[in-house]
Amino acid sequence: MRLLPLPLWARMIKRRLPTSLWGRSLLIIVLPVLVMQGAVTWAFFDAHWQAVTARLSEGLAGDVAWAAESYRDQPTPQNLSVIADRAERSMQLSIAFQEGAVLPKEQRRGAIGVVDRTLEKALASRLDQPFWYDTTRYPAYVDIRVQEPGGVLRVIAPRERAVATQAHIFVLWLTVATILLLGVAVLFIRNQVRAIERLADAAEAFGRGETVPRFKPHGAREVRAAASAFLDMRARIQRHIEQRTALLASVSHDLRTPLTRLRLELALAPPFKRAEAMKGDLDEMEHMIDEYLAFARGEAGEAIQTVSVPEMLRRAAEDARRAGAEVTVETPDELDAHLRPLAFRRALNNLAGNAAVHGEHVRLSARPLPSGGIEIAIEDDGPGIPDDMHEEAFRPFSRLDASRNQNSKGVGLGLAIARDVARGHGGDITLSRSDLGGLKASIRLPG
Repeated sequence: MRLLPLPLWARMIKRRLPTSLWGRSLLIIVLPVLVMQGAVTWAFFDAHWQAVTARLSEGLAGDVAWAAESYRDQPTPQNLSVIADRAERSMQLSIAFQEGAVLPKEQRRGAIGVVDRTLEKALASRLDQPFWYDTTRYPAYVDIRVQEPGGVLRVIAPRERAVATQAHIFVLWLTVATILLLGVAVLFIRNQVRAIERLADAAEAFGRGETVPRFKPHGAREVRAAASAFLDMRARIQRHIEQRTALLASVSHDLRTPLTRLRLELALAPPFKRAEAMKGDLDEMEHMIDEYLAFARGEAGEAIQTVSVPEMLRRAAEDARRAGAEVTVETPDELDAHLRPLAFRRALNNLAGNAAVHGEHVRLSARPLPSGGIEIAIEDDGPGIPDDMHEEAFRPFSRLDASRNQNSKGVGLGLAIARDVARGHGGDITLSRSDLGGLKASIRLPG
């Protein structure tokens, strides 16, 4: 079944989504909570706050209309005094008549426009005369003015008579509850994600040959099950490594014993024509055994130390010069890395020795990477390796040079050992064309 490609908007959203489990889990919790809070707040303002404000405004507008009509029926100071006294006692309204005044021209409106719109609508439905109002001049009061024939009837009303002033308390409680809920959710998710991160760190450390002795399964049941499976797998692999190490030690002892006897017999035997050839064969056999054991052992038991990369490159350059090549070293004066010294030195010697065998000029260089890692390059001016055979060169016992034969030194394990060491440190080795014209082996190590 062929899957249809995602539309453009879906691909854009997918690219902007978090890629980590922590980010996605947080998004799953935070987004619904925020949507819920927004929906509840909107429903509250639309169905409750606006409705209550509208009822209060209508009540206030009715009281203002009663005061205006009562004064218009008998526009005398005595009637105004009676109206003002009744409004003060029963409606909490302060009423005064400004003789000869007119309504203000400027209009001042509040930040929440729904309050002004609601009050204006209520006043317009109850008053026939021109009116003016201001909800911003006095924080706790509303100023309403009605145009009368002899002046302006001014009404000062408490703000809670026109607006539901306690709405912010509901919003505040809703916000506090949301923050508390999100805080608990974030702590819970963080604890679950931390268990997975620790499992990933333990697996990565084990892949580099390190051991995390205090790692214990914790977290959700599924995470604990995965951690327990990892511990069982690690124990099986360690038992296999220990058995292989013991077997290699036994094989090494069993093979070196007859080789030693042969060397002793050759040394004690009278000179004969094939003596030197036989000594060369014994040297080659011993070298092959060393290569096999080094490849199988992998130097996994060596502890990681902080070493000087320039110093290691200079030592590798000295070994390469003994093979007859001209070697240059380009590296910062100070560049440290956390490595297994013996294993990594062996990888460098294999690469530098291979470059010295196939080229006359060899260049060793190192530089820090922007990501915090280190790149080490070994280049030569030899014939190089075709691009389509770079991966083939890393296969154990691979001998790409047709001119080599079993009588030449080496068994095709140099690049395989070097890559095994680099990957054991969390990095890798890649091959490419060198500026010198030959092969370039680049070792990239994480920070």
